Amino acid sequence: MASVAGSSTLMASLSCHKPNQALTRASNFNAVSLAINGKSFTSLKLYSAPSRLRISCAAKPETVDKVCGIVRKQLALPEDSAVTGESKFASLGADSLDTVEIVMGLEEEFGISVEEESAQTIATVQDAADLIEKLIEKK
Repeated sequence: MASVAGSSTLMASLSCHKPNQALTRASNFNAVSLAINGKSFTSLKLYSAPSRLRISCAAKPETVDKVCGIVRKQLALPEDSAVTGESKFASLGADSLDTVEIVMGLEEEFGISVEEESAQTIATVQDAADLIEKLIEKK
């Protein structure tokens, strides 16, 4: 059995009695003490940190346009076909082999190397453009 207790103006204590039950979110604690199987651990002081601002920028329009062109070429789509940043490779008719060929075309065009794990996260033109700019920035 594990037990977590905290003190703050909003929350007095929490207990977890079942093995599969877990505390998933708690906030506004000033201090926390932990007891597991009857053993107590010293209290931990928690200090509040200011909220952090996270800014995420989309890829440049030129990069998205270039990726759209490469996707059109790899999938042999007509020049007037609607391919945008939101276009999903699968809805454009791409299978897994097509996606690998698209990634290879992007690597060649932009002079980058895409790791397999990163390549598997690409589902849209925008995903590809964002990854390209991230990799170019690292160079």
